[in-house]
Amino acid sequence: MKKFFVLFVVLTAACAAFGFSAVINTAPPTGGWQKLGSKKVNYAIDHDVIHVGKHEGTFKKLKITVTGGSLDMHRMVVEYGNGDKDEIELRHNFGKGSESRLVDLKGGERYIKDISFWYDTDNRSNKKATIHVFGR
Repeated sequence: MKKFFVLFVVLTAACAAFGFSAVINTAPPTGGWQKLGSKKVNYAIDHDVIHVGKHEGTFKKLKITVTGGSLDMHRMVVEYGNGDKDEIELRHNFGKGSESRLVDLKGGERYIKDISFWYDTDNRSNKKATIHVFGR
């Protein structure tokens, strides 16, 4: 019975530690940031889109974080609600848990329709990375 209790305590502590680390890794940066979306990426050169929409509000700054793996980001295109697009050169090598520079959007606060990314993982990680986008 004592061995069962010790095993139960150890397993509970391990589960709690892994559960809390997932919450910490995807938490928005401090300072009024709102999470706009996330996308798990593939092991290749690829293109993905995060759909945002008017229901999220207006934004003038973006920040990108990467969890779970690493990737090389080549560029990002932000499409606004009125159809205008901003092509942002975002050449950045994201390690697991890293974040981008602060990205200022043109034209002040605007509705964002979609955010498109072009990246490659170059098999730098044995785990798939997840891109998280935050706005304010």
